[in-house]
Amino acid sequence: MAEEFFIQGNEACAKGAIAAGCRFFAGYPITPSTEVAETLARELPKVGGSFVQMEDEIASAGAIIGGSWGGTKSMTATSGPGISLMQENIGYAFMTETPIVVVDVQRGSPSTAQPTMASQSDMMQARWGSHGDYEPIALSPSSVQEFFDFTIKAFNLSEEYRCPVFVMADEVIGHMREKIVVDEDIEIVARKRPEKSDDYLPFENIENGTTPMPAFGDGFNIHVTGLTHDERGYPDTNTPETHHNLVKRICDKVLNNKDKICSVRSESCEDADIIIVSYGAPVRSAVEAVNRARANNQKVGYVKLDTPWPFPDEQLKEITKNASDVLVVEMNLGQMYHEVDRVLKDTNVHLMGVIGGLLPTPDEILDEINKIGGN
Repeated sequence: MAEEFFIQGNEACAKGAIAAGCRFFAGYPITPSTEVAETLARELPKVGGSFVQMEDEIASAGAIIGGSWGGTKSMTATSGPGISLMQENIGYAFMTETPIVVVDVQRGSPSTAQPTMASQSDMMQARWGSHGDYEPIALSPSSVQEFFDFTIKAFNLSEEYRCPVFVMADEVIGHMREKIVVDEDIEIVARKRPEKSDDYLPFENIENGTTPMPAFGDGFNIHVTGLTHDERGYPDTNTPETHHNLVKRICDKVLNNKDKICSVRSESCEDADIIIVSYGAPVRSAVEAVNRARANNQKVGYVKLDTPWPFPDEQLKEITKNASDVLVVEMNLGQMYHEVDRVLKDTNVHLMGVIGGLLPTPDEILDEINKIGGN
């Protein structure tokens, strides 16, 4: 039987984490994500889990990497300044193929900026924040229900592809309250554990790219390092082929499964002259703007990016193929806009970039639509 709750977005995230099997959280309090930590500090011990408040975000990211290698589904939650501090350890998690979930409830930036106001300032941090070649997975909820659902999905994806996964929320979604429905049957992806054998290779270059992962203490002879390593996990930093094979496999296991990972939703796009592309909280205003425009006989549709990373190139091209103009609405001065513009080379791509901490309103979006349409 499904249960219903009227809760805050950050609380829904914590509830989703527990439902997904998370049993370890390490973090450092930072607005506007703090309620995720507060809720898990209270609820994790009730289900046999552990919560630890670390001295900073650097240590928090390191702790959940250790928790994951200890065999436990692990996560942290932070905001802009914190995710900046985590980036080196996040890169280590990509290189060691460690499944972790990083929740980022975004706020005004740069630096300390607006701790209690909304923004989508970290979208490129999720993609390019750590150095080197890697392919992240990121989800962007636009409702409290999705914050719950996408947190579960993030854990499932991290286990399936053995990599870090980001949940890129924002202050509006983190702090608003809505009804959510929790189904009795929730799909949970369990970690693939290897069978004990003398020839087990923890980083084997197999066809689907994701090798089964043991936990420390399971009896496997494994070595884990952020250095370029061979299939056994031992450093091999001077062989170009070793580095190419390792990093290419880490990237390809995500890129080769883009069709499975990427989620894009759209409405009223088949005959639309103008299509709004958005993600996170601004989607709510975009939907209302489209409804009003349609009521005024304007051919407008919208696209909702559930998974900004990996970027859904082909899906976006197909949905917008009949439109003459695309309007990207986001709470920054243009981050995902550049990705949309890169993909839609033959379409006029416009940016409505809103900063200052407030959600763009339907009226403001309609004004932009009318400017584009010449009304």
